[in-house]
Amino acid sequence: MIRTNMKRSLRLVAPIAALGLGSMALTALAGPARPRPAVTASANWSNAVEERDSGHVLGNPQAERRLVEFMSYTCSHCAEFARTGEQAIKLVVVPRGRANFEIRHLLRDPIDLTATLLTHCGASENFARNHQAILLRQSEWMAKERTISQAQRTRWNFGTNIARRRAIASDLGFYDIMEDRGYSRTQIDRCLADEAKANRLAQATQRDIAALGLQGTPSFVLDGQLLNGVHSWDALRPVLEKLD
Repeated sequence: MIRTNMKRSLRLVAPIAALGLGSMALTALAGPARPRPAVTASANWSNAVEERDSGHVLGNPQAERRLVEFMSYTCSHCAEFARTGEQAIKLVVVPRGRANFEIRHLLRDPIDLTATLLTHCGASENFARNHQAILLRQSEWMAKERTISQAQRTRWNFGTNIARRRAIASDLGFYDIMEDRGYSRTQIDRCLADEAKANRLAQATQRDIAALGLQGTPSFVLDGQLLNGVHSWDALRPVLEKLD
């Protein structure tokens, strides 16, 4: 069942079974190593985006300091962080090239998976704006989720994985959001049908939870270390201010 609790308490991540992935194998697909651009003092890394292991690195991929946000599109705290801290990080921290900012996904439910596939739709440089388009309209589409009919919810829970995701995207207005971004219906459907990516995202979620002990969203990791108790911009900001 799709969970809709948006209370202030942090919510634990859902198991893979709740994402409607069935019993398909979740095999890691490690691509070949890619050359990294050289670090230069004068470079402005504001628009640099690199897809890496189911996440997206914003800024200099060779930066000395690495900040990772683990987020969910159905998390109200994550939408709040996108409106506050995320923009500050992009404007102040990322451009200088000393630190990068990676956005990774903790999938909690089928809505989350559907939204994540859409933010990954197209070239990697599209991700940041896709991410903002979906997340900053969260209150709008979550309001629709709270009023869907039983017939609509049935479409979300039965049928093929692809059909379920397309039903969710249609009922919540995701098609409209992505069309406003310049995507065609055919392109959107193709991204929602990407089972290989859906499985990679689910596998990455489970691996990150196991490796780091993640329990809620948003969570932050700085230089490989989980920042315990840091789940908001107010808590993260003092940590970043201490970076040299």
